Amino acid sequence: MEFADKYGPWALVAGASDGVGSAMAEELARRGLNVALLARRQAVLDDVAAGISARTGVQTRTLAIDLAAPGASDQVISATADLEIGFLVYCAGADPKFAPFLSGPLSDAESLVQRNCMVPMQLCHHYAQPMVDRGRGGIIMFGSGAGFAGGPNMVAYGASKAFDMVFAEALWTELHDKGVDVLGLILGKTDTPALRRLEHERGQIESTDQAPSGAAAVDDVVAAAFANLTEGPTCLVGPETQAAAQLMASVSRNDAVRFIAQAVTAAMGAN
Repeated sequence: MEFADKYGPWALVAGASDGVGSAMAEELARRGLNVALLARRQAVLDDVAAGISARTGVQTRTLAIDLAAPGASDQVISATADLEIGFLVYCAGADPKFAPFLSGPLSDAESLVQRNCMVPMQLCHHYAQPMVDRGRGGIIMFGSGAGFAGGPNMVAYGASKAFDMVFAEALWTELHDKGVDVLGLILGKTDTPALRRLEHERGQIESTDQAPSGAAAVDDVVAAAFANLTEGPTCLVGPETQAAAQLMASVSRNDAVRFIAQAVTAAMGAN
């Protein structure tokens, strides 16, 4: 079956304004799917959509919705009610602050849990049932190595990414034999605009034109996603993420947490 026949006619990509999300949308369009682009910034989404349409000829739709806001899922579902969504990509949910849990208001953590846990669960529940009914479809959930074990400055973020990882794995167990491919894609450090801004603010790189040290290229992440789409439930992207997972599995949970805390402290001290 051709890719567009199996996963089309529309894909919904959350976090599509830049970085991995926009690259995933571009690749889906190149493979023949129309793409609904979901993120907060309307002007940026319009630019991404125009570029994708010009290069691939597919239809696009933009959804400027803040996924951390109450009722976000309902807005997304309403805005796509007339579309047959055969592919869902959820790669929203980065933590731009990387700060201690008690240094900010509780609402910061609540927003992360809303965006990283509640919304993807709600969207999967809505869009997966028609996929099962059709006997075809695909879901990619983006996770993070931060979910392997708890660490400082990413209390809510790491916990939310642990949720995403287990959620994708569990969903795979229920859907993979019903014609729906589910993949949890676990990323390590990735060269995105958000990471460049964060490292520049922290003095780790001289400008946002500089690639962060040791960060995986976005193109490599996208290639891994499509190469492993039918090989779920989980894909660890890059040798550093794979090595970290092996290390975490070889030690006790307590030691894993201590190791991450020491590594974060050392990295912060070096900056």
